[in-house]
Amino acid sequence: QVHLAESGGGLVQPGGSLRLSCAASGFTSSINSMSWYRQAPGKERELIATISSTGVITNYADSVKGRFTISRDNAKNTVYLQMNSLKPEDTAVYYCNARTYFQGNFDHWGQGTQVTVSS
Repeated sequence: QVHLAESGGGLVQPGGSLRLSCAASGFTSSINSMSWYRQAPGKERELIATISSTGVITNYADSVKGRFTISRDNAKNTVYLQMNSLKPEDTAVYYCNARTYFQGNFDHWGQGTQVTVSS
């Protein structure tokens, strides 16, 4: 099984920055792409960034494009989300996702980390 643990969330003022980390453990060799999602109260979970297995290909939601950067360090089994120029509308619980393809296609989720952007 794959286990994910997010960290780095917290309270930040508008215009500030945070760096989220997601450490994977377990059967990490089965992980292909990794993603960050977020979910605000009363809203559906939103895909905001995805990175390919090698880190060469990345994709972002329009709402975060140019402000957020996803990266991964496969040697550390960790994916990061650098968040700059944060806005109040970025406030949400941020979840790490790992997609695996070994013996089927599965999505693995962390418990989430709260990001609050407020003045």
